[in-house]
Amino acid sequence: MKKSTAGLIGIAIIFTVLIIGGVPFFNSVWTFPGNFESIKNFPSPDVPLGSIPFMLIVLLGTGIFITIKLKFPQIRYFWHGIKVTAGIYDDPKDSGDLNHFRALSTAISATVGIGNIAGVATAIYYGGPGALFWMWVTGIFGTALKFSEVSLAHKYREILPDGSIAGGPMYTIEKGLGPKWKWLAIMFACFAVICSFATGNAIQAFTLSDQIYSEVTQIVGTNNFWTIKHQIFTGFAVSWQQVINGLVLSSIVALVIIGGIKRIGRVTSILSPFMAVFYIIATLAIIIANIGSLIPSFELILEMAFNPPAKIAGAAGGTFLVMLNTVLWGIKRGLYSNESGQGSAPIAHSAAKTKYGVREGTVALLEPYIDTLTICTLTGLVIIITGAWYHTEFYKLRIDPNYTDQIYNASILTSYAFKIGLSWLFDYGDKIITLAVLLFATSTIISWSYYGDRATFYLFGDRAILPYKWVFVLFVFIGSIAELEAVWAFGDAALGFMTAPNLLSIILLSGVLKKDVREYFSMNHIPYKKLKKDGKD
Repeated sequence: MKKSTAGLIGIAIIFTVLIIGGVPFFNSVWTFPGNFESIKNFPSPDVPLGSIPFMLIVLLGTGIFITIKLKFPQIRYFWHGIKVTAGIYDDPKDSGDLNHFRALSTAISATVGIGNIAGVATAIYYGGPGALFWMWVTGIFGTALKFSEVSLAHKYREILPDGSIAGGPMYTIEKGLGPKWKWLAIMFACFAVICSFATGNAIQAFTLSDQIYSEVTQIVGTNNFWTIKHQIFTGFAVSWQQVINGLVLSSIVALVIIGGIKRIGRVTSILSPFMAVFYIIATLAIIIANIGSLIPSFELILEMAFNPPAKIAGAAGGTFLVMLNTVLWGIKRGLYSNESGQGSAPIAHSAAKTKYGVREGTVALLEPYIDTLTICTLTGLVIIITGAWYHTEFYKLRIDPNYTDQIYNASILTSYAFKIGLSWLFDYGDKIITLAVLLFATSTIISWSYYGDRATFYLFGDRAILPYKWVFVLFVFIGSIAELEAVWAFGDAALGFMTAPNLLSIILLSGVLKKDVREYFSMNHIPYKKLKKDGKD
């Protein structure tokens, strides 16, 4: 069967299963073989003890396996990754579309996004402060996964006749594991296309649109012509404001992504550093103003990670279920945030100008440090330090069932935390989140369009790229008018499906990777300027 035919059948089947299955099926991807409702809705003593979700075992297990096999690459190669990113070893004659910094910027633009604002808030909303600890765990082991998947993807990338690059786990699987594994490569590419519409697109567009809608309703109310929501069908209502949000965002995205990876790289290399520095400064201002609460906040995170409120859990096994809920949300949102092991970042890093896959792998391992261990931590600390986390479902269900104050989720919870945290300075702290969501969401959508672009090219060739981009733009609009629960659940399911084939390829090729790492670090790495000076470039 031709690759394009298999791709069409695969995408059609996956879409059909996802649409028919709906939200319950989306949730089951991350709770199988346990029961999602038993984990989420506990503390009822009638709920049976759930089993540990398979996805948690696979993700953490693979991360631990690679960390041990490669002898902690996240620590040993950290400084080398910084030097490579700084351009010390850059050779302009190397094949590729982007230098190391722009490749990192494109990948970070996809990872540093809504997961750092809405994702952290959602993890705390459902899993409590302890979920932040499990996001750290995902980040720590995720660095090893990121290093591995990028090193392999760069090694097995293809340089096309026009000089452009095609790479990613689909090429790693087909070329690294051989033709008999081509079916798995096609499966990954199908999942990547669908995930680009959901995880990297609709969720970002939804959060941005929802944030703007919230800002507008604060000014004009919810019964204004623009903000009143009209019931379209059961469970779905939309306002004219959301429609406008979708049209404007879709137009912006279309203007950028039609230009290809080089334009994407130029845009993200400007947006990524600016948005990260801007956001970090704002969070540090809140933490410094509440410095006395910093140590107690860390203590609360650790306590909630391993010893959730037992007085509400009550029944035998209840504490385990509450903890399992916390672990589940921490790892789900940790993966969503840094995308380690998912297979998306290798597509961007494959375009980097270098001869050595391992060299680009050391650049990639910096991403979870920047994303999960820094920016997500700062967001979580702001939500906890300011007391905004009391306004969550976790607090109401696990701590105080008589709590009557309004509860918030996603970026609205983070906005509320910033408004409280910066009230000593001015009354518009929540507007910082609106700006951050605008920058984060836009840059993530732009970068993810390239991931889906390369997966589409792998399946259908160059002729399918432009139609894919227009469908991608359509999903920006769909996400802008969607409902919260459905769009996040769909994104989580797509994320899980995309991760599985990639993790399998990392495990099967771990021996090859170990050999490449040993050979690369046995070399004498000389800065390019010195090589040029000595006439050896």
